[in-house]
Amino acid sequence: MADPQPAELEALARFVYESGQLKRAKRAGWWLAGIKDPETIAEHSFRTAVIGYMLAVMEGANPERVATLCLFHDTQETRVGDIPSVGHHYLAAAPNTAVTEDQIKGVPEAVAQAVQGLVEQYEDRSSLESRVAHDADKLECLFQAREYQAQGYPDVPPWIETSAAGLQTESGRQLAEVAQQVPPKQWWMAFVENFGRHRKAASASDLPSQQAHRDAKPRS
Repeated sequence: MADPQPAELEALARFVYESGQLKRAKRAGWWLAGIKDPETIAEHSFRTAVIGYMLAVMEGANPERVATLCLFHDTQETRVGDIPSVGHHYLAAAPNTAVTEDQIKGVPEAVAQAVQGLVEQYEDRSSLESRVAHDADKLECLFQAREYQAQGYPDVPPWIETSAAGLQTESGRQLAEVAQQVPPKQWWMAFVENFGRHRKAASASDLPSQQAHRDAKPRS
């Protein structure tokens, strides 16, 4: 790659700043479920990438490629916002590929081609990696809905049902089924239980050394 020109670096810096907007922009669809302060688009994208990486390993896809597709799959929402499903009935948003093209205009050519290629692959849905990334997007929504459900929000079942119904991979379907059975806080309760057991075991195994240390002290 040739050394970038100052104007290209400025364009790249602008894109990085623009990406930071995703840390502040909310996932607006949850407002319909009565959730006043839902997670941000960046928070959603992070866990989507984590899920996508693991699903890719299970499905025999390229995990690094899938995780990267997931990281960039909603970057266009800095400009068009997160339009909930009810809004799509009335609004015709520009294609994500066109939004991305505008966002990365002027950045180093190699970077532009790489980012544009990611978005085009995600939107195309023809590759295994793209299908896995789309499943990861739906699964993250399902997991998030289950967490909101555990917090007492009663109107999230439609998000769980539609997310589970649209999955394309067998690994995704299996994970969705299990996610609906495992309580969101089970990981924490299991940790607390195991931590307490491990602490007791560690304390018990340390007793002989503690006794030896006391016996080794000089007596007055």
